[in-house]
Amino acid sequence: MTERKQEIIKIAIEMIADQGYASLSMRALARASGMKLGALQYHFRTSEEMLRALVGYIADAYSQSFRTLQDRDDSPSVREIVLFILDDEAGADLSGDHLWPQLWAMQQVEPLVSDLVEDLYAYYYSVLTEALKRSKSAAPESDALVLLSLVEGTTIFMGKGRRWTKKAKPVRKAILDFVDQFVEKGYGTS
Repeated sequence: MTERKQEIIKIAIEMIADQGYASLSMRALARASGMKLGALQYHFRTSEEMLRALVGYIADAYSQSFRTLQDRDDSPSVREIVLFILDDEAGADLSGDHLWPQLWAMQQVEPLVSDLVEDLYAYYYSVLTEALKRSKSAAPESDALVLLSLVEGTTIFMGKGRRWTKKAKPVRKAILDFVDQFVEKGYGTS
């Protein structure tokens, strides 16, 4: 992807995160990018082509970010994986706390976005399931879904500008304490 295409995709992500996914159209993106529609169509001929590039960009950002956790000699623990998802390092560059709720909404009408969200969750699920197996969970698949459900809710309830944003730090601590007890005491393993 060219540098200019990346710039345009970043602007599209900002538009979605700041104004909602309904604000994203080729005309609006051209305006926000400081170009005419024809110039934008030179880079992305159709809105579907632009959406494919946007989904690919987001997927790559999350994949690269998660590789840092996995490119180690030892396997990440359940706590480390949950912490990684909570901190959403890839999302920091993508306005993740604003972007994720929009992606959730977009997936209802855009199959490409639905595939992106499902693929990311499937990846987190598989890595978390493996970590839970190493922790001797008797029900690692169910336990992984419980933890993912708990962690992903933080974006909706405590993202920037949300009603409970100020509660994010104590909730983060409570989740990590829960994870520690979850693994240590074997919750969900019967």
